[in-house]
Amino acid sequence: MENLAYYNGRITSIEEMMIPANDRGFYFGDGIYEVAMVFNHKIFALEDHLERMESSAAMVQIQLPAPREEIGRLLGELALKVESPCQFLYWQITRGTSPRNHLFPDPQKVTSNLYVYSKPWGGVEMSDTYRLISVDDTRFLHCNIKTLNLLPNVMASQKAKEAGCNEAVFVRDGYVTEGSHSNVSIIKDGVFITHPLDNLILPGTERKHMLAYCKELGIPAQERAFTLEELAEADEIIVSSTSHPSMRAMELNGRPVGMKNPELVEKLRKKYLEGIGQ
Repeated sequence: MENLAYYNGRITSIEEMMIPANDRGFYFGDGIYEVAMVFNHKIFALEDHLERMESSAAMVQIQLPAPREEIGRLLGELALKVESPCQFLYWQITRGTSPRNHLFPDPQKVTSNLYVYSKPWGGVEMSDTYRLISVDDTRFLHCNIKTLNLLPNVMASQKAKEAGCNEAVFVRDGYVTEGSHSNVSIIKDGVFITHPLDNLILPGTERKHMLAYCKELGIPAQERAFTLEELAEADEIIVSSTSHPSMRAMELNGRPVGMKNPELVEKLRKKYLEGIGQ
């Protein structure tokens, strides 16, 4: 298949898939999601994504439609059905299908829904020309849950595009939290610094990997909050996500930033490429 969509056992192309209007993800965003990259028909860092999926579902009290191991096997089988060996794989789990009501439906009568799609992907992109804009972080206080409720992120991302930028950086009480669809880390005086895991940021898989790479390479790392001023004065700004693992920022709010320690960035990028077998 050129691309693939899956919904509770039904498989079609993405364009042909139909989802019930009473799926709670449609009118409440009542669900969680994950995104992973597929290289040579193998899902990269699948266990990391399954772990976060299970954690997010537990925090919003959604019962998984199947054990995580079974979901993992299904995802692997679906990835084999798409012709392209390099794919963008998305899946979401919603609380179920039932008439609109703010209260949870009875889990004994309504089971959760699993939606998956996979489409060809152009491969790893590691840009050195990323442009950033800072915006106030007005999101709710559960950013650690990979929820479907992403309207503030969508609005911030659009604001970045309209400003000629690639990504918006959220700032709460003077401190950088993360990007609208990424984690944001800095390098200063040879130290890799990233926001600690708490309810203000998503526990990004690439953030996790970069901390592991730093440990392997003997690069000092700190998990602490840093200010917008520190971001502007950093030697390097690294924007990371599953689909864009190492974007190097060269502009923030219209002013040049970073680009002062390419050697260290290259070491981190090399470890990533080794990890995916490239």
